[in-house]
This record gives sequence, C-alpha cells and structure tokens, in this order.
Amino acid sequence: MHIVAVAMVAIFLPLVLFWLLNSEIDQLHRAAMRAQAETLAERIAVQPDGKVTFNLPDSLRGLYSEAYGRYQYDIRDADGRLLFSSHKKTGGVESGSISGADVTQTIDGTTVHIQVAEDLSHRDVITDDIVSNFFRRVGWITIPILLILLAIDIIIFRRAIAPLWMASEEASNIGPARTDIRLPTEHIPREIMPLVTAVNRALDRLEDGFRVQRQFTADAAHQLRTPLAILRTRIETLGDRAARQALHDDIEGMSRIVAQLLEIAELDTLVLDPGETADLRTVCAEVVGAIAPLAIAQHKDIALRGSDGPVMIHGNSEMLQRAIFNLAENAIKFTAKETSVEVEVGEDGSVRVRDCGPGVAESERELIFQRFWRRDRQRSDGAGLGLSIVRGVARDHAATVAVDNLPGGGAEFTLRFRLVRDASRAVHQATPGSAD
Repeated sequence: MHIVAVAMVAIFLPLVLFWLLNSEIDQLHRAAMRAQAETLAERIAVQPDGKVTFNLPDSLRGLYSEAYGRYQYDIRDADGRLLFSSHKKTGGVESGSISGADVTQTIDGTTVHIQVAEDLSHRDVITDDIVSNFFRRVGWITIPILLILLAIDIIIFRRAIAPLWMASEEASNIGPARTDIRLPTEHIPREIMPLVTAVNRALDRLEDGFRVQRQFTADAAHQLRTPLAILRTRIETLGDRAARQALHDDIEGMSRIVAQLLEIAELDTLVLDPGETADLRTVCAEVVGAIAPLAIAQHKDIALRGSDGPVMIHGNSEMLQRAIFNLAENAIKFTAKETSVEVEVGEDGSVRVRDCGPGVAESERELIFQRFWRRDRQRSDGAGLGLSIVRGVARDHAATVAVDNLPGGGAEFTLRFRLVRDASRAVHQATPGSAD
C-alpha cells in the first residue's frame, strides 16, 4: 500500500505542477494582454465632432502587423461596431488558438471596447516552450525519482523493523527448555513496546508455571523413594517366596518410574554448555557394560559395534548415557529371547540401537516418544517415559532421533549428534596462553 501511495504521488505531483505552471502562464499572459489593451487605449482620441481616432505609433505597428501574425487587436464602440482592426477581416478577432483580453475604456464620454489577442500557434516566448516540454521532460525524471524514493523507503523500513526481526529470532528460541529467554526491548519502536512488554510478562508467568510443575515432579519423585525403600525392606519379612518376588518386581517397576520422573525433572532444568564435548564411543561402551547383566538375566545378548576410535560430539556425557541406556533398555524389553541387541557407534556422530522385536508401526512412530504413551496398557513393566527422555536429551543437544523397521524384523532407533570437527583445535583454544 505504501509503494502504491508513493507511485500515485510521484505521478500526481508532476500533473499538479504542470497544471499550476499552466495556470501561472495563463495569468501572466492575460496580464500582458490587458497591459497591451491599456496601451492601445492611450492611443485613442475623440474629436470635438465625436469622431474616434486611433494613432498607432510605428514602434507598435509592426507588433500587430499581419506579417508578424502573432498579435491582433479590435477596437469597437459601445454598440459593437468595429472601429479599428489589425487584420483585414472584419469579423473580429479570430477564435480557435487565439487567447487575449478585453478592456472597456470611456474616453471623453465615449465608450470603446479594446480586444487584444495572441495567436498561440506562433509562440516564441521561453515560458511557452517550457510549458510545452514540461510534462515530457518531467515524466522521464519521475521514474528515477520514484525508484530512488522506493529504495530510500526500503532502507528506512528495514532499519525501523530490524529490532522486530531480532525479537522474532529471540522468540524462535523460546521453548520448554529455554523459558528464560525474553524479547529484547532495546531500539523497539514505541508503538510496539506495549506488545513486547506484554509478551515478556506472559513469558514470566509461563516460566513460573513451568518451574512450579518441575519442582512438583521432582519433589513427588523424591518423596516416593522413601516409601518404596520401606516397602522393599518389609517385603523381605514375608514368608511366601512367590508373593515376595512378585512384590519385589512391582517395587522395581515403581522405582524405575520414580527414577525416570527425576530424570525428566532434571532434563527440564538442564542448560548445556556449548563448549562441552563427550566421546560417544566411550559413552556407549559404558551403557553396554551397565545394561549387559539385565540382558543376560532375560536370556538376551547385547553387543557394541561400529567405530573403534573416539567419536567426539557436542554434549553432556551423563545425559547421553541416560538417553542411550533408555534406548538399549527398551530394545532389550521388546527383543525376542536368545537374540541380540546391537548398539552401533558411527563415525558421523550417530548411534543406532537395533533389536529383534516386532518393530514399530508407522502410525505409532511419533506417539512412542510422548510421555506415558504405551501401546499395551495392560503391561505393567513401564510407564512410557523412557523414549520421551530420549527425545528430551536429543532436543537439548540439537540432535535428531528417528525410528525405522529393519528388513529382517525388529526396530532401529537412530540418534544423530553434532560432531566436533577438530577436537585438537578445540583443546588448543581452551588451553590458557595458547595462540591462534
């Protein structure tokens, strides 16, 4: 709309100037014609017998000659009869391209009408030339002026909304893991400031709500640990071994849920150091070593494959262990007995966990990462929190997590992290006193 308005002004302004210039020229022309008529009136005299005479000096005679053809005059009496004329025709001053003035004078009691006109088809005055060429010349000037004006407008608008772009970029970083970010208020246009202030206040309220929720989750999980420990101790006093084992299994499941709730509460408050790195190969080796007894107890195997050397990525080792542990535990839970779970570390910063289970239906590949989602609600060996923890760790590490089914059966979960491209350079830069 602004560009259209500017274009209309750029076109309308020359037209207005053209009209004003024409009006001014017409006014000057009429004044000049009137002055000539008054000059001619001074050459009119009335004789004692009432006869009107007109004595045109030689200095003016050439101006009104038919040879020159530019100016004409007619002098008439009160009844409209032609008394004197500069042209041979007696029909009066010619019309068409003729423009002039009419002056009435009373000389010695006799009224005469003096008409002076200019033939506009024989212009030779500089102002007339300017008028005739004005629009054509200004029309060509208007286009570059319009382009320059639009360019200036674009620069002005970009400078004016640059703070809004910065605020938008900041807003795109706000999320459950970064509720501390606020929109900048520096250089924000004062018309937009109330909106920015209101948004920041809303973010303050949201952060308070998130903090209360996280604190509640952590407190509830901590409070549940003590009753579970007491129950575990009392169960040991039961004489029925089968009942004791069943209760032990239930308590272990509840303890696992409590531990996962604590992990979720910790992840919600985690802020990663951008310069922190971890060896993905070492992390996976520790996870495989820690979970191997669980796999063996269920008559299943777990193997570590892939890169033999360090795979340095950006991330927190403890959080990475929790994510990969949950993937491995989930794979052991669903893989068939007497089969193997594979954890493969890629040199590209990826971790693939494969099992020999039923796989994951395509319609469920997003649902399985939601908290408390379970395909089989009758099962009591999990609360549906493990994979949500995996996605949370991936989100905090700017990583991706995906699931696919293997051609021979089973599922493959893949985590992809950011590699540290030059670990030695990172170490060198972190060393005090080192020089680039």
